[in-house]
Amino acid sequence: MSHGHAGSVQSQRFKAPTAGELLMELRAGPEFAAFLAAWPMLASAPRGDGHTVLVLPPFAASDQYTSPLRSLLGALGYQAEGWELGHNLGRTSAVVDGVPRRLLELHERTGEPVSIVGWSMGGVLARELAREHPAAVRQVIGLSAPFLLKPEDTENTHGALLYELVRHLQEDPTPEMLLEEHVRGPLPVPYTAVYSRTDGVVDWNACVERVGRHAENVEVHGSHCGLGHNPAALIVVLDRLAQPLGQWSPFVAPRGTRCLFPRTDTSVAA
Repeated sequence: MSHGHAGSVQSQRFKAPTAGELLMELRAGPEFAAFLAAWPMLASAPRGDGHTVLVLPPFAASDQYTSPLRSLLGALGYQAEGWELGHNLGRTSAVVDGVPRRLLELHERTGEPVSIVGWSMGGVLARELAREHPAAVRQVIGLSAPFLLKPEDTENTHGALLYELVRHLQEDPTPEMLLEEHVRGPLPVPYTAVYSRTDGVVDWNACVERVGRHAENVEVHGSHCGLGHNPAALIVVLDRLAQPLGQWSPFVAPRGTRCLFPRTDTSVAA
């Protein structure tokens, strides 16, 4: 879930997913099983160019939760890195200071921009990194990243009770973070939003970006808690990462996989 610092394009309020959608989060287990079964297919994707990919975990999770994704990226030649900050408890002082430091450390190691894959709250943090350090970021891929949630919307998620336990640890958002997204303007780097309309934790509408020259939305069938292991979502991630530096273009589902992507025309706008 998000700490809710970003405004929506139309100032809409978001609703918590239904009880039925929450129950469907049990799909996360089968999604991981499907990931293991699909490993040979996923590992046959075009090899990467070796650039660094920083993977940011979802709320309450650590690098251990993203290790399967990073293992896949490593098998395809990417330098896949975790954030090394323990569990993601939101915008704590450790995260506010540590995430930019980690990004810049990785950027300086090679002198090349870093791709960021951010899952849920990790995706919200990734967007802020791209705004603050655009020269260090190659692109951002958000997996069910509810960046449009406002502070008053946080209670309308199925992670609200857990978030309340750590609310006192949160750093105050900057004035820029409180601005409406359309006022802040598009991200200075390419952004791909991967989302599911049956997300059982947050309103999927809070996860989609206004489509632009370097911004797109790709819908998949999946859960919030399992999206980082979802084979369809990972097809998108691998396709995006394989693009040559400076040659970004919208996602097109590979032949034989179009049934996995209900919407691939990048026509969904926040």
